[in-house]
Amino acid sequence: MKLEEIKEKIKGSEYDFLRNNEHLGRNIILLGLGGSHAYGTETDNSDLDIRGCALNSKSEILCGENFEQVTNIITDTTVYSFTKLIKLLTGCNPNTIEILGLKPEHYLYLTDIGRELLERRKMFLSRRAVISFSGYADSQLRRLENKSARLAEQNIQEQHILNSIELASERFRELYFNYPDDAIKLYIDTADNTELDTEIFMDINLRHYPLRDYKDMWRQMSDIVRDYAKLSKRNHNAVVHNKLGKHMMHLVRLYMMCTDILEKGEIITYRAEEHDLLMKIRNGAFLDDNGQPAAEFSELTEYYRKRLDYAREHTDLPELPDYKAIREFTIYVNEKAVKEEI
Repeated sequence: MKLEEIKEKIKGSEYDFLRNNEHLGRNIILLGLGGSHAYGTETDNSDLDIRGCALNSKSEILCGENFEQVTNIITDTTVYSFTKLIKLLTGCNPNTIEILGLKPEHYLYLTDIGRELLERRKMFLSRRAVISFSGYADSQLRRLENKSARLAEQNIQEQHILNSIELASERFRELYFNYPDDAIKLYIDTADNTELDTEIFMDINLRHYPLRDYKDMWRQMSDIVRDYAKLSKRNHNAVVHNKLGKHMMHLVRLYMMCTDILEKGEIITYRAEEHDLLMKIRNGAFLDDNGQPAAEFSELTEYYRKRLDYAREHTDLPELPDYKAIREFTIYVNEKAVKEEI
């Protein structure tokens, strides 16, 4: 969908909620493209995502209330309250920090306050980006492995499950009562279950261990097994329609964006320089004959992961965002909203 068509589309009745919702209307300071249109990775079948920000009203500010966000599922539109957006931006949340780095023409509506927010975007940037982006990248990797495993042979899928459980169990000693290294052993062996080729077995040797802690550990492991077992039609169709390539692309894109923030102190949402590579990933160029991520994709992600690690070690960004500047800007904007000078 061309930009002119998008701008005309949001003028239609389908988007009347932007004008009629009690929290939006004249309170909106920014509307922009989100998702694949914002990244430059859209296809003819891509949905239109709209993201934005609206000021809190005078009464909300004075009474300490906050509407959080307005979400319209039909149009895939989310407009954050100013209060919530500032909080998310301060944490360098990937889903919201990208709003500050769109191409100029991708802002569909922008007030003076909205422009000031964009001009001050660097006050939100800090080394915390590594934590927030890495968290999203790990989540994307888990989704990727999950969908990939659903196409794999049963014994390969079982290994995926074991890997995920072992990853989760690394934090067990932090969260729960301590236990010896050899107290819980997980491994794969020939299945007793006649419907499986191999399965995960457990050897457990715990004495005087808190029942509730064990229950919580078991629940986490059980949840992972349950999630992998959901071989629904929806998950199958997701792979058939190349959602796997889309997840692979977003994983690499997250590494790219975070590296830009650390190396250049810039938020670059539209990936013009890497467009061709990202589209190749999305279109399945890095999938093998079995529909699995090929070895070349592992090499590619390892390259971007190492580049991100280097950027983290050598960045000039401060450890924390500029809380003082963020606070002063928040006061400035809310004061204007209370005085109804916007």
